[in-house]
Amino acid sequence: MILGLTRSWSLAGYFIAAILTLPLVALIVQATLPDQAVFSHLFNTVLPTYIANSLLLMLLVGLGTLVIATPAAWLVARCDFPFRRYFQWLLLLPLAMPAYIVAYVYTDMLDYAGPVQRTLRAWFEWQSPHDYYFPSIRSLGGAAIILSLVLFPYIYLLARTAFMEQSSSLLYASRVMGCSPWRSFWRLALPMARPALAVGVALVAMETAADFATVSYFAVPTLTTAVYDTWLGYGSLTAAAKLSAIMLLVVFSMIGVERFARRKQQLFQKQSSLNEADRYVLSPKTAWVALGYCAVLLFTAFLLPFIVLCGYAIDYFNESWDVRFWQYSLNSLYIAAIVSAVCVVLSLILMFVRRVSPRKSDHLPSRLSCTGYALPGTVLAIGVLVPLTFIDFAINDVYDWFGVRGPGLLLTGSVFALIFAFCVRFIAISIGSLENSYKRISPSLDMACITLGRTPNQLLWRVHLPLLRKGIFAGALLVFIESMKELPAALLLRPIGFENLATYVFQFVSDERLEHGALAAIVIVLVGLVPLIYLNRSLEQQG
Repeated sequence: MILGLTRSWSLAGYFIAAILTLPLVALIVQATLPDQAVFSHLFNTVLPTYIANSLLLMLLVGLGTLVIATPAAWLVARCDFPFRRYFQWLLLLPLAMPAYIVAYVYTDMLDYAGPVQRTLRAWFEWQSPHDYYFPSIRSLGGAAIILSLVLFPYIYLLARTAFMEQSSSLLYASRVMGCSPWRSFWRLALPMARPALAVGVALVAMETAADFATVSYFAVPTLTTAVYDTWLGYGSLTAAAKLSAIMLLVVFSMIGVERFARRKQQLFQKQSSLNEADRYVLSPKTAWVALGYCAVLLFTAFLLPFIVLCGYAIDYFNESWDVRFWQYSLNSLYIAAIVSAVCVVLSLILMFVRRVSPRKSDHLPSRLSCTGYALPGTVLAIGVLVPLTFIDFAINDVYDWFGVRGPGLLLTGSVFALIFAFCVRFIAISIGSLENSYKRISPSLDMACITLGRTPNQLLWRVHLPLLRKGIFAGALLVFIESMKELPAALLLRPIGFENLATYVFQFVSDERLEHGALAAIVIVLVGLVPLIYLNRSLEQQG
């Protein structure tokens, strides 16, 4: 806290927060405008189906991830079985795999013309689809299974941490009272991990609500596809904003559930750490069952789709290794580089003001700036389009007033809209990284610097920046990777003729020709592995 910090720093913080929250405010305002034609038509026809499908999908994915992730987390955290240390981080890998790629791979295998049904028909001599029943993967149930396979690491990670932080004395007490490992799990470990599980389910539900590519590929109508279709199909920004407002209500409800569940999390952080001797030693048969369960989970959620992708890339290498691959990779790289640089600079200003300002109100800008991360990509895209379209029309009106032809869609038809949307969505990551780094810098360093006659600017450049280098690098890296992978906002905001790796791969998925984009898909998966490695190393250092 520095009493001499000028008001200009505070104003800069509020100005940045105002710019970054502009899409959310504009979206809410736009949603209040009348649009009787399109929205009323949707409300009377398909909107109930959109809402029901969205809620049902969130429920199924939440239950599915809970059922498959909780046993894996407990086995890895509390039991000893072969290769347990490797599964500790290997079970995080499915997060690097985009769900729409997994959906394509399994659809290719399980559809009528796929190898699974072909083999069954050959074995049992079935001649047509009328001779047998095989559930269709292109359904809401199929989408729920695919999303559960990709999103279960959210619950696995939180549950594993909760199980590891549970007190060892309670474990000993349950052993003394004659509880078997499974009875101890049901009666002790699982009830104590409920807040972490609730947080995980809320995060999974938010990710499910935000998913666009998987449900679009399976032709399952949800609110995300409704927003996309309403804007591109009907051209009604107001109706799209109203649908986005409904999605916002769902997302903020999930955030409320997450915050409610986390209010008791301090109970678990006070417990002693787990020693190797505290783990259950399973019998040989049970240990192999535990190993098999984790192996099957890893194989179905990550290894099988990745192996199939590698096969596609080898078979279609000549078709994939072309000018477009390099051009779209370059587009992704420079967009991600600009976004990460902008996010780091803005985060540094926001966190510096929050760190040194004597005014409590100056903590607000950094918190407001993080709200964009909660917005699904399609909702954020509509929120960005509203103010940028207004500015574009205002500029053209000024040109018309002078009798000169206007420039047209100066902002909404350019890369600027894409960069702005990515900054709004991902600046929370760099703010979080810098916040974590600032906690390691003693406040006495700030006071010593000011006592020696240095100004706040010199404090930032000569003291904070050198000590924040790791946090700045980590934040920039994570923002860079997320920008490379972001799809829904890029689909809605990309300029005409502009593609990046994510939109390029999704086009092949939509055209049922992922084989030709497999090389680009592998790049996206490998890039997605970097934050998982960083996350795992951070958890190991904290442990």
